[in-house]
Amino acid sequence: MAYKISDSCVNCGACEGECPVGAISEQNGKREIDSSACVSCGTCAAACPTEAIAEE
Repeated sequence: MAYKISDSCVNCGACEGECPVGAISEQNGKREIDSSACVSCGTCAAACPTEAIAEE
């Protein structure tokens, strides 16, 4: 099950550098997770200072 970034994301980018498969990118002024590339490791959620990332 892939992870998803909620509206509480402040676009700080902390998650993007932590993703081991490069599934996170900035699009339209916010971070998004490519669900087809996500390996559901949870590293991004642990790195998020606003707890904006959770499993779908």
